[in-house]
Amino acid sequence: MAWIYLVFAGLFEIGWPVGLKMAQQDSTRVSGLVIAIGCMAVSGYLLWFAQKEIPIGTAYAIWTGIGAAGTFLVGIIYYGDPGSMARYLGVALIIGGVATLKYTHRFTPIR
Repeated sequence: MAWIYLVFAGLFEIGWPVGLKMAQQDSTRVSGLVIAIGCMAVSGYLLWFAQKEIPIGTAYAIWTGIGAAGTFLVGIIYYGDPGSMARYLGVALIIGGVATLKYTHRFTPIR
């Protein structure tokens, strides 16, 4: 269940920068700020739950990775942010790092 909390925490992590972007327009300033603050609160709360079972470093890296990659894609799709092969490669590396953390977090640590 902790991994489900973490995935949803990461998805809500996408919502707060989107809300801040919305708040840059006069017509959506208040709703954008409400979305940003609400997503921050939900994201943090779900991360707190996830960290009860998932190591803090793993949880934080996956949480921010989902948020970073997701926000990048929202920016490309909805806000016309520039895309290039190098930028897509960077996001692929983030996703690869997140997947590596997910699937290797239970291995015996090096001491």
